[in-house]
Amino acid sequence: MSTRIAARRVFLGDAFAPATVVIDDGVVSSLEAFDVGADTVLPADAVLLPGLVDSHVHLDEPGRTEWEGFATGTAAAAAGGVTTVVDMPLNSVPVTTSVDALEAKRAASRGKLAVDVAYWGGAVPENLGSLRELADAGVVGFKCFLSPSGIDEFGHLDADQLERCLEELAAFDGLLIVHAEDPAHLPAHDALGPRYRDFEASRPPLSERAAIERVIAAARRTGARAHIVHVSDGGSLDLVRAAKAEGVRLTIETCPHYLTLDAAEVPDGAGAFKCCPPIRGGDNRDLLWAGVIDGTVDAIVSDHSPATVELKTNPDFGLAWGGIAGLQTGLSAIHSTARERGLAFETLLPLLTTGPAKIAGLTGLGVIEVGAPAHLVAFAPDEQVVVDAAGLEYRHPLSPWHGKTLTGAVRETWLRGRSVYRRGAPVTDREGRELLRTAATVEV
Repeated sequence: MSTRIAARRVFLGDAFAPATVVIDDGVVSSLEAFDVGADTVLPADAVLLPGLVDSHVHLDEPGRTEWEGFATGTAAAAAGGVTTVVDMPLNSVPVTTSVDALEAKRAASRGKLAVDVAYWGGAVPENLGSLRELADAGVVGFKCFLSPSGIDEFGHLDADQLERCLEELAAFDGLLIVHAEDPAHLPAHDALGPRYRDFEASRPPLSERAAIERVIAAARRTGARAHIVHVSDGGSLDLVRAAKAEGVRLTIETCPHYLTLDAAEVPDGAGAFKCCPPIRGGDNRDLLWAGVIDGTVDAIVSDHSPATVELKTNPDFGLAWGGIAGLQTGLSAIHSTARERGLAFETLLPLLTTGPAKIAGLTGLGVIEVGAPAHLVAFAPDEQVVVDAAGLEYRHPLSPWHGKTLTGAVRETWLRGRSVYRRGAPVTDREGRELLRTAATVEV
């Protein structure tokens, strides 16, 4: 029996239009005229969006489930309008650098998924030469660091190892996603004190630019596909533009915290704001937004990387754990700032949906069209909400947006046509699936 969800504004293709989405067996079977008699009719102040795709999420399980975990992390995703996440290969224990580690992660996820989950593998010095085996086991690509990751068991690649890694991936058209900071421009010490300006200065834009230049050069030489994660330095975007124009197979992402937060407003000693690379100043943020508008930026994703309250609230910025909890608030934060800047919401939606899906090779996601999974979100673009960290679905009540008023609220999220989140109710549905990459495509 069909389910019908209607709205006066449904995001279809690249614009909003009135429509009724007809769903059979979890898939969009047809798109029809707006019908007030549909099973669910959104109120006039809400829009119907495709489920968001977030290709940069640390769920930390197994091994560091006390930091987040599949149950709490995917519940936060559902509450944020995200119906598909791609889990990072760290900070879990073991890190996802072998087939056995991937199997351990898959086993840990069973029965806990509120939304669909795919997996990144890791590229570290110890597993170079065996990446194809991990790809064949189902990961959608490989994450590496060019500087210390902060996790002893996930080592970073030097220049020669980066080249070898890309050569290996080029042989089967695998994707390398890169944390691009050059350790030559990073401090050797840990403690920095409570002043945010000292932490920001310790990870300068030059470090990002040098690392991005290295990735571009290696991708050019090998012909491999490379993706730069969480770009914070707007000044590096000219390097990316030039590389793309040259034909280098390069994509990049940035994050809501870089686009919506300002270094000048970060309180001293506030570890909830610490991330690497760091949140930078307002002029830099303008450059990032220019990259969003002109298409240089391919995706906006959360880099959701939580930790325990004890690790995050150390007042010394050098010692606090670096990572932003932003999975549930990303859509509202981006929508709020875009509205302040006079940008049309529909021009940004692909960066939150099909952009991340394409990077991860998750074809057919992030759209409302016949044949696509019925992943849908009811979003109220004019509704204002005050972020209360204690009310978020995360394992720990921390958010750099705590106390901020955001414009735009997720009211309901559907996964394959089934409601998995309704505001004000707990997330109890655990019908999310694993998305495993095969030789040709991703099984959805």
